[in-house]
Amino acid sequence: MQLAGKVAIITGASSGIGRAAATLFARHGANLVLTARREVELEQLTADIAAAGQGQAVAVAGDITDTALVRELVDVAVACFGGLDIAFNNAGTLGELAAVPELSLEGWQHTLHTNLTSAFLCAQAQIPALLARGGGSLIFTSTFVGHSVGMPGMAAYAASKAGLVGLVQVIAAEQGSRGIRANALLPGGTDTPMGRSAMNSPEARAHVEGLHALKRLARPQEIAEAALFLASQASSFMTGTAMVVDGGVSVVRG
Repeated sequence: MQLAGKVAIITGASSGIGRAAATLFARHGANLVLTARREVELEQLTADIAAAGQGQAVAVAGDITDTALVRELVDVAVACFGGLDIAFNNAGTLGELAAVPELSLEGWQHTLHTNLTSAFLCAQAQIPALLARGGGSLIFTSTFVGHSVGMPGMAAYAASKAGLVGLVQVIAAEQGSRGIRANALLPGGTDTPMGRSAMNSPEARAHVEGLHALKRLARPQEIAEAALFLASQASSFMTGTAMVVDGGVSVVRG
């Protein structure tokens, strides 16, 4: 029960890493405000958490690029559970996949807005609520793409996710003395619906698996465990980091 009595927001919670984190955080005693665009899947998740009898969860469906939604998530955390201690800003998109000369400006802007600007907006809304509780933990899902490996066709995705590392470093420097920790989580290839959409053939999946020292993809639960570590007091002296959970991508060179 590493998060007993804590209140957490998780974005992108309806599937993949977000769903695994919601289930795990609830099992460790957290009260959750969950958001994603897919309302049916989100409601099913909250029902599953309630049925398990561990933690409580409230669903707020919507698009994370909507500033009003970002603020609503914090308001719901305060109204339903009394405050906010943790935010796992996990929602994101692969966006338009194309080589740089063919990548549209609209595709570039949409990906950066979804992956980076929305994270900035979330942090803006969440930091005052965390300060009201004496501090807390902010976690942002980045990736190994654009950090350890450049993958063709993923310029917008890589740039937006790499930008999260810079955002985290500044938040850590600004807010550390006030009790707020901020860290980026950098998963390797993970067996999620979004991950599978980028590995849309057996050959593509085998290639990505081969990039890893472990020669396999991560399970969403494995990345959720890393998020739990960053959310909990087990990581109390960690802030401003790009924490790699990549199955060894960063050490494999062929």
